[in-house]
Amino acid sequence: MMKEVERCRRSLELAADGKNVALVSGGDPGIYAMAGLAFEIAKDNDINCEIEVIPGIAAFNGCAARLGAPLMHDFAAISLSDLLTPWSVIEKRLNAAAEADFVVAIYNPKSKKRVEQIKKARQIFLKYRSPNTPVGIVTAATRENETITITTLDEMLNKEIGMQSTVIVGNSQTFVWSDKMITPRGYGDKYNLK
Repeated sequence: MMKEVERCRRSLELAADGKNVALVSGGDPGIYAMAGLAFEIAKDNDINCEIEVIPGIAAFNGCAARLGAPLMHDFAAISLSDLLTPWSVIEKRLNAAAEADFVVAIYNPKSKKRVEQIKKARQIFLKYRSPNTPVGIVTAATRENETITITTLDEMLNKEIGMQSTVIVGNSQTFVWSDKMITPRGYGDKYNLK
């Protein structure tokens, strides 16, 4: 962390010199990772080399699979990190997504220095959603120290949340069944499922 610009710049310099270079980042390189930065640096520095983005598994994909099927309908991904985005913009996005009843995958929910943002995000959701709204918290998805918690909007702050956590807040239709978090797509309204 905090060395992304240097890593991208060096990778592009090597590629411009004719070398084959792999720039590796966690998750999917195009979602809160380094693909966009590589393109920005190449554009701003007139570096002419081919950049190929190889997709990975985004945190919200891996976490959703661990939780059940919470992203079956429209959803938004919002990072609570204000290192590159002002909190006023993040807050505006949280309000818009919560009011529009999107399921929301929250990235970077909490760090040692950033502890208030997740509390503020919860308060925003509570303006538009029931306190009983299902919330999934997955920490270190697919890793040895993985933890999976399904709770409610009311109780979520009583659970362990850190920088390796992704928090998925359900919408008004999300429910918990058989220890899984499910957001219906609408099939039940259109077809007889029994």
